[in-house]
Amino acid sequence: MNDLDTFARLLTPEGQALLTELRDYDPSDELAAATRLRREHPAGLVSAALGQARLRQRAAAKFGADAGRMYFTPNGVEQSTRATVAEHRARRLAGLGVRTLADLCCGIGGDAIALARAGIRVLAVDRDPLACAAARANAEALGLAELIEVRCADVTEVDTAGYDAVFVDPARRSKAREKGAARSASVRGGGRATGGRIFDPEAYSPPLSWAVEAARQAPVAALKIAPGVPHEALPEDAETEWISDRGDVKEAVVWFGTGEGGVPRPVAGGRRATLLPAGDSLLGTGLPDPSAAPAEEAAPVGPVGDWLYEPDGAVIRAHLVADVAARIDGRLIDPTIAYITADRLVGTPYATAYAITDVLPFHVKRLKALLRERGVGIAVIKKRGSAVEPEELRKKLKLGGGRRSCTIFLTRVAGAPTMLLGHPATDPVTPGR
Repeated sequence: MNDLDTFARLLTPEGQALLTELRDYDPSDELAAATRLRREHPAGLVSAALGQARLRQRAAAKFGADAGRMYFTPNGVEQSTRATVAEHRARRLAGLGVRTLADLCCGIGGDAIALARAGIRVLAVDRDPLACAAARANAEALGLAELIEVRCADVTEVDTAGYDAVFVDPARRSKAREKGAARSASVRGGGRATGGRIFDPEAYSPPLSWAVEAARQAPVAALKIAPGVPHEALPEDAETEWISDRGDVKEAVVWFGTGEGGVPRPVAGGRRATLLPAGDSLLGTGLPDPSAAPAEEAAPVGPVGDWLYEPDGAVIRAHLVADVAARIDGRLIDPTIAYITADRLVGTPYATAYAITDVLPFHVKRLKALLRERGVGIAVIKKRGSAVEPEELRKKLKLGGGRRSCTIFLTRVAGAPTMLLGHPATDPVTPGR
């Protein structure tokens, strides 16, 4: 029996009953569960149901409660967009007046689900028959089948004329990984595939150059790419948006077109950082930004003040650290380090503020003695521009049982290895040195 046949059996009443029984099962008891279930059901179907149950538990971090009703492949769990990010993109597309969209490389349909819930009619296309089967099942399970048409085809051969928008999510995995994933569930195993990410945009499947040309043919288009993409690889006639969710950078999206709505329209050559879940969005283009004073080409550099700001990862990826520094009247502590310092506390969603109590040359023994003297038993160690590994330093510090906490920054100030000690601005302690 092939993977599609096995998957189809999961959709039968017997398969559904098995999945319902395994909804809250404990993976540590899998052997006992498998032995018990195989007394009443075919072994292949039990293996498929167990594999799907494992995938659903892994997918809960991305899809929340929906994961318990959805269907996955190992690649689908790993490569699907987190629901909060997909919902943000769907809202933006809907706000641009998009009502119909071709979702190319749709996978198991995670983005199609968010788009349909935003009121957009979706053509979801993928060349993997198993992924398409999962996408159809997911549309049915979530009551969105009337808005999502799934087509198994080569996306490069699909005519997207007549759609308001195109969304492309190229595969960013090596061939070895794709083959390993195809062997492993498919639905039977549920294990992690082996292989690695692809960082060259032209090695995407399909290549970024093809996706860009396809996007330029549509009234509105969005291309999902890896957040580490080199800026020189980005098309200048598009806006690129880096998106973080609770401080973790998830992806970058290249936006084409203008759309009919008002929020926010893509800006050619623009670099945007969007922070979820609040949705704060910072656009930097090199052009005057009406929402804030324009930043200089490079932020000023100066001594460490009372406050240190750690920019969100999306801000750093978008090269907007100078824009944030301008907003808070700050400066860099080093021209090559993405830490901003200021003499007063200014609220901003784009960076986390810390009150700085000490600025010291890097010296482990001195740091150890200082922390012991202050009764520090809990240390959060951050690094940027330092060769020292936080966990190695933690072992050397041998922190005792003190109740006080401290944030330690291992970095460079004006080129010199430096330790900055402090605490989050939300802590009820005032700075001062």
